[in-house]
Amino acid sequence: MERLQKYIASCGITSRRKAEELIINGHVKVNGITINELGTKIDPGKDIVTVSGKRITEKNDFVYIKLNKPTGYVTTVKDQFGRKTVLDLIDIKERIYPIGRLDFNTSGLLLLTDDGELANKLMHPKYHIYKTYSATVKGQVGEGSLQKLRTGVHIEDYTTSPAKVKLIEFKNNKSVVLISIYEGRNRQVRKMMDAVGHPVLSLNRISFGEIDLSNLKTGEWAYLSNDEINFLKKEK
Repeated sequence: MERLQKYIASCGITSRRKAEELIINGHVKVNGITINELGTKIDPGKDIVTVSGKRITEKNDFVYIKLNKPTGYVTTVKDQFGRKTVLDLIDIKERIYPIGRLDFNTSGLLLLTDDGELANKLMHPKYHIYKTYSATVKGQVGEGSLQKLRTGVHIEDYTTSPAKVKLIEFKNNKSVVLISIYEGRNRQVRKMMDAVGHPVLSLNRISFGEIDLSNLKTGEWAYLSNDEINFLKKEK
């Protein structure tokens, strides 16, 4: 027996978290009966599962892509306001979705897949996969501010986990800082820099663990190599 949301993710429909939303909102049926309970278990070999009226089945061949996201695109499958989404940049037949998010004004490395189970794993902070950003910020970032970021800063109702931070350059009253975090809260790097008095002017994600942008130009994408896929799948 398998949890329904996990089964939906393994079919490549969406991540496990989004699958839970589909269940709660009444879009999932098992053997013709609408299911709203997240604890529901099914027998994949016997039960018929439909999502929004379409039967789903488990798949074995998944797609793994990296994109150099430009600013001005939202990291979602569809946007209620009609804005451009990252999927507008990728022309493939498979139904993929982003792993995590980059906000509208943030550029750089974004991973996309139809492997819901892997996406669920990678978005969980317990795996400590560091994402590295190049941030151009206002003012000269001193050692005191760097140390605060390295030990954790208080944002809203939480304190961030320790970050890896390095000052790269200071010029024209702007600093370029490399910052690596394994958490992925909404606009976290921007809020961290605000907390130490250095608002972000531009933000670019340059790596996701061992995966980087390589030679991808802004707006370009590529399938992950076997080594990159193996990195994502290895046990933490």
